Amino acid sequence: MLRLPGRLLRLKPAATLLSVLAVLEVPAAGALRDEPGRNDVRIWSGTYPLAAGRTVREMALPERLEARGYRRVHRRPAAPGEYFWGHEVFWIYRRAFADGGRGVGDELIGLRLDSADGRVLEVSRGTAGWSGLWRSDEAVAVLEPVLLGESFDERRARRRPLDFAALPERVWRPLLAAEDARFFDHVGLDGRAIARALLANLEKGGVAQGGSTLTQQLVKLRDLSPRRSLGRKASEAVRALALEAEHSKEEILEAYLDHVYYGHVDGTHLYGLGAAARAFYDRGPEELTLGQATALAAVVQGPNRLSPTRNPEELVPRYRWILDRLEELGWADGSELAVARRGLPALRPRTPEPEPARHYRRWLGQIAAERQPERSEEERGFLAWGTLDPFLQEWAEEAVAVGLNDVLRQSPSLRERPLAAALVTLDAVSGDVLAWVGGPAGSELDRARAARRQPGSTVKPLVALHALDRCGDREPVYPSRLVLDTPLTLELPSGPWSPANSDRHYRQVVTVRRTLVESLNVPTVRLARWCGFGPTAETLRHAGLDLAADPPPSFVLGAVETTPVELASAYTTLAGAGRAARARPLRRLARPSGSRLLAPRPARRRVASPAAAYLVTDVLREVVEGGGDAFGKTGTSSDRRDAWFAGGAGSLVTVVWVGLDDSKPLGLVAAQAAEPIWRRFMERAVPARPPLPRERPAAVVEWWVQESTGLRVRDGRSDGAPYLFHRRHLPPKRRWWREDPAQEPIS
Repeated sequence: MLRLPGRLLRLKPAATLLSVLAVLEVPAAGALRDEPGRNDVRIWSGTYPLAAGRTVREMALPERLEARGYRRVHRRPAAPGEYFWGHEVFWIYRRAFADGGRGVGDELIGLRLDSADGRVLEVSRGTAGWSGLWRSDEAVAVLEPVLLGESFDERRARRRPLDFAALPERVWRPLLAAEDARFFDHVGLDGRAIARALLANLEKGGVAQGGSTLTQQLVKLRDLSPRRSLGRKASEAVRALALEAEHSKEEILEAYLDHVYYGHVDGTHLYGLGAAARAFYDRGPEELTLGQATALAAVVQGPNRLSPTRNPEELVPRYRWILDRLEELGWADGSELAVARRGLPALRPRTPEPEPARHYRRWLGQIAAERQPERSEEERGFLAWGTLDPFLQEWAEEAVAVGLNDVLRQSPSLRERPLAAALVTLDAVSGDVLAWVGGPAGSELDRARAARRQPGSTVKPLVALHALDRCGDREPVYPSRLVLDTPLTLELPSGPWSPANSDRHYRQVVTVRRTLVESLNVPTVRLARWCGFGPTAETLRHAGLDLAADPPPSFVLGAVETTPVELASAYTTLAGAGRAARARPLRRLARPSGSRLLAPRPARRRVASPAAAYLVTDVLREVVEGGGDAFGKTGTSSDRRDAWFAGGAGSLVTVVWVGLDDSKPLGLVAAQAAEPIWRRFMERAVPARPPLPRERPAAVVEWWVQESTGLRVRDGRSDGAPYLFHRRHLPPKRRWWREDPAQEPIS
């Protein structure tokens, strides 16, 4: 039997019927602040996998838990939301959560630690014993996602959720005095207010006064389209009654204070009293004086017209009226009123803190608009479960900001130029977007997706990958294969083309390995010509680069246009054992009701063999000195217009671009501009994510090679060095009694 609150039973039959319908249409779903309205947007981060191999400090595990609201205890946790950090064990009682529409229950997770350095040795889920990890995706222990933002609009300030119980009455009473003085007496609809509004409107011959309760206003904000119609008003009434039936007055008022719009500061939109209190008065909402709270309550009627920063003179009459209303209702202390009546409180403006990852959120918004254009145009709500790691995102933004400042110190002349940078980090296997910086703070253009620039030498590893794996119709080459490094001219339809090395020097003969390590242009062109420009271009396309149907040979030196995200996707081919992963920013998109709109799966494709990918990354490790398993390649486009660094380490692939938005020369090489940003970020980011085991493929073997001839020699020979090879593609061998016939250098 349906039971209604007593206050609803006191209504007239028509109102009671409406309330019944409301309860039936909008069932309760927990705390109001956790229920997204039909107009609300929620964007969550990715889950965080807990894996063996990293230390507690490297993972920033305590900080991650505290960001999720967990409480440290001094015993094994007994309730969700608690964690224990000991010398040999780290216990987490993870809360239940919804992940992409899939409910995940509470779970006790144990991490067995090395007492010497806090390294995680093993992970157990749900029991006191220790079970294996990485059995399958479902078996991985994870922390729940965190809320990244509540808007696809990159100009929205971060909301600061309220704790209504901690708010003094002087903070919320002015709002009720201004908007709904009978809030605690009605059940969602106020007959007196409606009648009063009708009379006022009849006298004025138009809409002079509204009769909406604060509950109805919350319904408009959360659930209804902006279209005015009788049906919408009826729906508003039904939903307001439902809200009152299922939630306490305190919950409703708290939700309203969290949702209401307060205008904008410096182009950043303010939603919620917490954000407004910080932006206008640089304090928390619980610290507001009566005058400050009254000024903010006055703003609600016309957030832009009554802005305290732009139109304080327009705000004064409304401010004074609310103070008079407070006195009339007996809701304010006389001394506080006297102070407030001295005039508008002095502002202490503070630049609002925007929601993080603005360009990433805009990308998700564009995906949502493409999937449901009408819903997006009507500003209806979406739920988006993303992939971003909030800690990596923060570190990426910091690395870009510090790196650009360093560039300006090197080249002060750039201070008056449109200097910019972009950074993209992908999971090397899944392609999940873990960090995304589309430009400097406050910039509109998302350069990570939209700025197509020449990547320079960063394409050379992909040229080498094709040569080591397929080489067109020829036998694949091997790393010690010799290539001529002498002047070269190619006759093209557009005329003769003579590529040159960046230092204008020629080394006569070099190995393929040395060609890549030293980023030599002429041997790279000769190698691509040997394997075929067409087949080489096809491998680059398959890896993810957007090449024209018949590109000129200069594409092998980076004379093509690409974006940071395209290049990052291509580099997952090297980190992901020959498989390229398409960048995936979104795991699931749904309506606020939970019904699914989109659930893209990781998309991977085979580009090259694991052995060939391993050989290339082995060479590129030599480029990143002291980088452990890190590999990478610099890229500087013609006339030093663009600086790039692309590479990977651990389970991450990261690409950094630095340049000028007007496409004029930056004047710096990649090692000066892009590489420092990449290193600064990866030093923190790689240890914070699960390691990616990179075992040498069985097909890869090691031989010593005489570099001057490219021939195999005995181990330890003074003029030799160890090289890795595919076991099926080995160089000739030099013996003391005879030599295998050496192959001619590639010309």
